[in-house]
Amino acid sequence: MNDTLRGQIIMELATTAGLSYQIPVCLTFRQAASWGIELTFFLPGDAPVRWTVSRELLLDGLSTVAGEGDIQVRPLEWHDADLVAIRLRSPEGEAQLIAPLAALHAYLLRTDMMTPFGEEFSEEWLESGIARLLTDTGTLR
Repeated sequence: MNDTLRGQIIMELATTAGLSYQIPVCLTFRQAASWGIELTFFLPGDAPVRWTVSRELLLDGLSTVAGEGDIQVRPLEWHDADLVAIRLRSPEGEAQLIAPLAALHAYLLRTDMMTPFGEEFSEEWLESGIARLLTDTGTLR
């Protein structure tokens, strides 16, 4: 069974410098870290940009303003198009990705088929995390 779901959505990237690009954004969901989705995009001449965003935050942002701090997700209506704005802030700057709501929703539904929302943190997951922490602590000097 495949434990990774990859997808790609064409989004608009708007930067604080006033630049705007249509770019492919790769979405990666891994069952081993089922709480989040990694968004990866490429800008000409730069290394890949990667952000991990909570699935719950993305889901909530389809219908209402969600998130505080570095990541905020909210619905947008623009010329009869249902869109989702994903604002990303870092010390290096701020950017906003604009995604088609239907495409993002479809991807989230596919992740829900692999790991239903609310079941991200199973008892087995917690136990394995604690075991890894204890093992890692034993190797520190």
